[in-house]
Amino acid sequence: MSTTRRAAVVAIVVCALAFTIAVPLRTYLSQKSEVNEQQQLQSELQRGVAQLEGRKAELSDPAQIEAEARKRFGFVKPGETPYIVQLPEDKAPEQGQPQDQQPVPAGSWYEKLWDQVAGG
Repeated sequence: MSTTRRAAVVAIVVCALAFTIAVPLRTYLSQKSEVNEQQQLQSELQRGVAQLEGRKAELSDPAQIEAEARKRFGFVKPGETPYIVQLPEDKAPEQGQPQDQQPVPAGSWYEKLWDQVAGG
């Protein structure tokens, strides 16, 4: 065989080997990155489970349950007097009191636009 034929055969063999290795290598690398993502997700979920287990342990105490009920729902024991502090910004305007805002004119946006264009 001549050197040109040998070089051509070697090139064909090298290309065939490269193609046979490329597909499994690509699959391996994609699966490896997917495994890393799943491991990160698993570690985040395990942290979440640990937090929830800690919260469960906190709520197994009756005093903690009572404190949560008082704080979140405003529960009081019989005989206690509840006080609710209402801040000025929490207060809704009563009827009959003037409001700071002007009333919004009725009509759709295009009617308002046409009125402005028409000078009316």
